[in-house]
Amino acid sequence: MKVYIINGPMGVGKTVTGKRIAEKNPGTAFIDGDWCMDIHPFVGNRETRAMAVDNILHMIGNYQKCSECKMVVLVWLMDDREVFQSIVDGLTALKAEVKSITLICDKDTLIKRWKNDHNCEWRTDKWLEVSLASLPYFASMKDVIDTGELSVEQVADMI
Repeated sequence: MKVYIINGPMGVGKTVTGKRIAEKNPGTAFIDGDWCMDIHPFVGNRETRAMAVDNILHMIGNYQKCSECKMVVLVWLMDDREVFQSIVDGLTALKAEVKSITLICDKDTLIKRWKNDHNCEWRTDKWLEVSLASLPYFASMKDVIDTGELSVEQVADMI
């Protein structure tokens, strides 16, 4: 089974791109990694990240067993190399074909997208600063797509 991992900072377009890929490819499961650690109030520590990784890999393993599922798209902000590597190692153990992509954009584009997203509870000034600070880290990764001048459709097609 092919698994696409879409990584990048908050607000860059991971979710909308991942959903578009799933819509265009019948038999594709869409997983948002945030669902796998949805604790209220939010706690992002070593324990909860490990739990989320385990939840994600468990879900993908179950999708592999389903004859209707042909592909998985996982979107999640993985700004911790250990977390990212745990996902990749787990998928390798599941014998999945992994393609990892990191989405980025410039600071001004991220701010504009952030201000236009009224549906996400994370779109606060505090989290915007965190997201902006993470841009250099994500830009340093392999297989990066700059989404700044691209439509969702174009990014989905590139992936």
